[in-house]
Amino acid sequence: MATKQQFHSFDQMLTNSSLPVLVDFYATWCGPCQMMAGILTQVNGQLKGQLKIVKIDTDKYPQIASQQRIEALPTLVLFKAGQPVDRIKGVLSAEQLVARLRPQLG
Repeated sequence: MATKQQFHSFDQMLTNSSLPVLVDFYATWCGPCQMMAGILTQVNGQLKGQLKIVKIDTDKYPQIASQQRIEALPTLVLFKAGQPVDRIKGVLSAEQLVARLRPQLG
């Protein structure tokens, strides 16, 4: 399951993580975003211990969505050492997402 957590600073959350962080930018009203929730649970199971998955509700944190230039939902952004290294827009299957992420996690 993706981590739902409160944080004071998005940047601090990213830089304090020892693992790469996959951020799922979503909204509760977004149908494709709801589909991604189950897919991310599968991905988390397959890549356990290799990355951290965090969900950001763009309606609750519009300033973060704006800062990260989120223009479509769902958008997944993979951060390593606090820097974005990959951006995925739209819905991918768990297999497609794992295949896309795995090379970045090595």
